[in-house]
Amino acid sequence: MIARRVGMGVVTLFFVSILTFVSVEILPGDLAQATLGQSATPEALAEFRKEVGLDQPAFARYMSWVDGMLHGDLGRSLSNGKEISSLIQGRLKNTLFLGIYAASIAVPLSLIFGIFAALYRDSASDKIINATALTAISLPEFFVSYILVVIFSGLGWFPALASIHPDMNLSERLYVSFLPALTLTFAVTAHMLRMTRAAIVNILSYPYIEMAQLKGVRPWRIIVRHAVPNAISPIVNVVALNLAYLLTGVVVVEVVFGYPGLGQLMVDAVTRRDVTVVQSVTIIFASAYVLLNLAADIISTISNPRIFHARRNA
Repeated sequence: MIARRVGMGVVTLFFVSILTFVSVEILPGDLAQATLGQSATPEALAEFRKEVGLDQPAFARYMSWVDGMLHGDLGRSLSNGKEISSLIQGRLKNTLFLGIYAASIAVPLSLIFGIFAALYRDSASDKIINATALTAISLPEFFVSYILVVIFSGLGWFPALASIHPDMNLSERLYVSFLPALTLTFAVTAHMLRMTRAAIVNILSYPYIEMAQLKGVRPWRIIVRHAVPNAISPIVNVVALNLAYLLTGVVVVEVVFGYPGLGQLMVDAVTRRDVTVVQSVTIIFASAYVLLNLAADIISTISNPRIFHARRNA
């Protein structure tokens, strides 16, 4: 199963790289025009394209990039000549920090409120939680971002721009990055909360749960000892999907808050038509998504004895 998933992941990354390359190629304008400006002469544009390799056929440029990737070389940025690995290194740390920050808030909240809503299903509290979750799902991230900026930055509690730098200590990073982390929390908590509630409610309808209730076992003990362990599989899957989103769906949030992460780097690269940087960042995002889904599949299989033993016997 793991080998199949890894193979599918490699194929997925291959098609993602092709789609990314073609998408940037068909955008109007090119790197030479974006770098030299509209007043550049045709001779200057041709010389620049030759210098950075844009005069070569698209297929040759793509295969050259793939060959470098397979040897661990991301290449150089076409717009400034810097090593892409050096450009990505600091940005990747910032994006990972923001994703972990948001996950540390979103995952506990979603599990706690999901279990609470399942335990008191159809009550006023359950309806309020579900209505709040549906509202959070329906609001686009940029809208939530601007609302949070208007409220918290307007009150002077948090800065409107999340401008972090390497010299900041942990407390300063947490403070400056709070609003983008809170935006991402709104984006993913609702999905995990609703899946947690649905999985727990489904387990609570099983006969062994009814038997525990008839024996007088406390509701919270039933949830923690019997319901949650058997609902791990769907919960892990939705948590993994949303964790992948925290790492790959940060583009809008990083742009709104001016956060120096991979999302902001990719937007800047698209603006400059810097295809090598766009491809590298996209592959990193796609790899994170594939790896987290693979981890979710493995955990779901191991946590479900029927699936685990069926696969072993097969």
